[in-house]
Amino acid sequence: MRALVTGAGGFLGTALVRALVARGDAVRALVRAPADLGVPGVEVVAGDATVPASVRAAVAGRDVVFHLAGVRRAADPEDFLRVNVGSTRVLLEACLEAAPGIARVVLAGSVAAAGPSRTPRREDEPLAPVEPYGASKAEAERIALSHADRLPVTIARPPRIMGPGDRENLLFFRIARAGLALSFGDRPLSWIDVDDCARGFLLLAERPEAVGEAFFLASPEHTTAEGLMREAARALGVRARPVPVPALVLRAAAAAADVVTRVTGHKLPLNRKLAAQVLAPGWVCDPSKARERLGFEARTPLADSVARAAAWYREHGWV
Repeated sequence: MRALVTGAGGFLGTALVRALVARGDAVRALVRAPADLGVPGVEVVAGDATVPASVRAAVAGRDVVFHLAGVRRAADPEDFLRVNVGSTRVLLEACLEAAPGIARVVLAGSVAAAGPSRTPRREDEPLAPVEPYGASKAEAERIALSHADRLPVTIARPPRIMGPGDRENLLFFRIARAGLALSFGDRPLSWIDVDDCARGFLLLAERPEAVGEAFFLASPEHTTAEGLMREAARALGVRARPVPVPALVLRAAAAAADVVTRVTGHKLPLNRKLAAQVLAPGWVCDPSKARERLGFEARTPLADSVARAAAWYREHGWV
């Protein structure tokens, strides 16, 4: 496989690049600035995924394209549309120009596009995002599937992704290190280990059953924000004390953090997006379609994924 990975410098992107290289695939990585991904044998190309010229050059000569570039945190909701939706349009147009050489386009979607639910969401349900990030991922999906008659596209919808090097869940580990497990009520969460998720992306790139379809890639094991912090505390050797957090307090703190991010340009770990996710009734998805059609199962237990993440954070001085 001659693969292009956009957003290759991110958490999932790096894991996917490692998985591709380990199989012997020829990998080109599109990143925003020149960087050493720490994976030998990768062709690293600096470019902006929203700029057509950059993307056309990156797509040239590739047969499989993984589109992971995007923003997960932004103080301005327009940034989600500009990057997550805009880059998807640009990439699909570049792939159309390169057709028929493109054998598969795999779009990194999100459970946020489907919307929150206490009961497992299925892929045949209408998308119902409740915040700007989820809305941008839903629109990116719509655009990708509108090209399905001209390109072999498929969509991965992972939930919360865990593992070494993750920044999105780092705040929970730092709270746990302080001996706290914040409680926001019984709000179940689906999740997946990063290496399991990368393995799922590889299946989506190869299996003919995946074309024109969306798949939730998730562990069958659920948790909660409090459960995640308790597990992080165990991995860090800390006893965590449960602390109930009223929704009003969390929303106010998130709004203040977004103001600081907007003024200083420094992205704080807390933001309105995270608050909305934590305070939703739940984020649970049903992984049975990927299991039944693709034979995919996320095998890593939560305790193992959290322990690997905690060890990495300690080694790199993050906690």
